[in-house]
Amino acid sequence: MILVTGGAGFIGSHLVDKLVEIDNVIVLDNLSSGRREFINEKAKFFLVDLASDELNKFLRGVDEVWHLAANPDVRIGYEKPEEIYRNNVIATFRLLEAMRKAQVKKIVFTSTSTVYGEAKVIPTPEDYPTHPISIYGASKLACEALIESYCHTFGMFAHIYRFANVIGKRSSHGVIYDFIKKLKTNPRELEILGNGEQNKSYIYIDDCIEAIFTGLKADEVINVFNIGSEDQIKVRRIAEIVCEEMNLNPVFKFTGGDRGWVGDVPVMLLSIEKLKKLGWKPRYSSEKAIRKAVRDLLNEKN
Repeated sequence: MILVTGGAGFIGSHLVDKLVEIDNVIVLDNLSSGRREFINEKAKFFLVDLASDELNKFLRGVDEVWHLAANPDVRIGYEKPEEIYRNNVIATFRLLEAMRKAQVKKIVFTSTSTVYGEAKVIPTPEDYPTHPISIYGASKLACEALIESYCHTFGMFAHIYRFANVIGKRSSHGVIYDFIKKLKTNPRELEILGNGEQNKSYIYIDDCIEAIFTGLKADEVINVFNIGSEDQIKVRRIAEIVCEEMNLNPVFKFTGGDRGWVGDVPVMLLSIEKLKKLGWKPRYSSEKAIRKAVRDLLNEKN
């Protein structure tokens, strides 16, 4: 049996769609950012707050845990750091404790490119020093450290995935989602956080899911993999694509500065050589992924 935390969320729900074809699946989610309708009907769902609810009963009979539950909004760390700490770090600690007590030995954890901070090596490999500049990145790095320590202390095994920007259907936050929402409110003007020159990697959800399953081939105690595309795209170009797909020609209004918010990393591209050696390669470039994701979100019923 597989337990998935955050299985009602964007990435989590796509993973559950795959996992239900392999085994019985339990989904734990507090629905703070996920949606009940995203959960595959073959999975068993429980409304749970990982940071406060008793978790031991949910680990009975579980063979492995896929831990995706987290507050996914990087920007909120500036305004509500305690919320990030609670939903990411405390929740992960409580989950690991429940796993220890139930003797569940395997965990798959979704981390983030923001653990690297403003890396000077581009593309950034997995062994690059981690110096996060956001509360979100710091919380994810703390979770990684907790997981590694539990693996070495209690005989567990982990796969840790550091994501670039994952985009596609069911996404409920991020630059594409924000642009579409803003343009539906005011089609004549589009506010772009920063100067529009932020240059990052974007990966389509289907490529991301394939990468995760490819990484499971590795069998070390701790397996850390970057997941991203092999190129970058600037925020200004993302805005242009969104406008093209919505048949709009608004005035772009930039907020200024080289980053969109406090803690934003303006340049990001991950090295994915480790996963490529296992046979995976993304099908979509950043630009193709962006256009496909825009169409996904425009076609979704909100």
